[in-house]
Amino acid sequence: MLMGNQSADTEFVFLGFSSFPEPHSLFFLLFLTMYITTVLGNGLILATAWLDSGLHMPMYYFIRHLSFLDICYTSVTLPHMLRNLMAETKTISFHGCLIQIYFLVAFVGIECLLLAVMAYDRYVAICHPLSYSLFMNRKVCTQLVAASWACGLLNSIMHTTMTALLPFCASRSLDHLFCDVPQLLKLACMDTFPNQMTLLVVTLLLGVSPFLCILVSYVHIVAAILRIRTTHGRHKAFSTCASHLIVVTLFYTTCMFNYNRPSSKHPVYIDTLASVLYNAVTPMLNPIIYCLRNKEMKDALKRVLNPKVPSSL
Repeated sequence: MLMGNQSADTEFVFLGFSSFPEPHSLFFLLFLTMYITTVLGNGLILATAWLDSGLHMPMYYFIRHLSFLDICYTSVTLPHMLRNLMAETKTISFHGCLIQIYFLVAFVGIECLLLAVMAYDRYVAICHPLSYSLFMNRKVCTQLVAASWACGLLNSIMHTTMTALLPFCASRSLDHLFCDVPQLLKLACMDTFPNQMTLLVVTLLLGVSPFLCILVSYVHIVAAILRIRTTHGRHKAFSTCASHLIVVTLFYTTCMFNYNRPSSKHPVYIDTLASVLYNAVTPMLNPIIYCLRNKEMKDALKRVLNPKVPSSL
């Protein structure tokens, strides 16, 4: 086994790339296109929400952070995956693996909390519109985002430290495309029960609890929308949260597919598909969803990209 500082010399080998048939150059181009689309799309949303004064409101303040997170956690994994697609040996160093784990766990945890904050924002806007400016003022929005970042980063420090202290066996093969805590626990040469319990507790706190908050918020939102008398009024109210609801569905569906499959042996390509959906497809689709489903965002994009074009076009 590898103990102490011997772990620093470890290189992990990714087996997930065996799912891709040759030539890998085709998949390299596909992943590169997805990565560029994700960065440009989310970057455009980020810049538009920042530059356009019409979007200086809590909902778009949260969308800016969501777009930034999508760029960040995609950048943690996809560039190294692109490198490995074209490399003869699909490896990563021990320290590189820990860096991936730290930022991936941090950004995903922050996004879980941020999606719950966005659901709360929509709940206040639709169910308590007269009190919206009181409950969702600039100070409250800043505090909610700061708390999300603080919780995500602290959680990641704990997981990364616990993983770094594990001794690893002779086998260093990961049935995956990138480093993640559950994958490394399988290679440990000691009882990982404390790590697994910590992972379970944190998943309940930072994963399941925000999801339940989102569900409760939308139960109240739907009830409030149904009480609106006019069809136009109901449509307008629902359209303000439709994009967020689609993003939440995509995020949690791919999360569950990635982390909550049965533990029985399954083909490597299942892990590969889950990884691609989770790390590449969902962040790429988020800006498309917000642009297509949100008239305010579409008008703001027109104003930013071409100020001479009237927003009504």
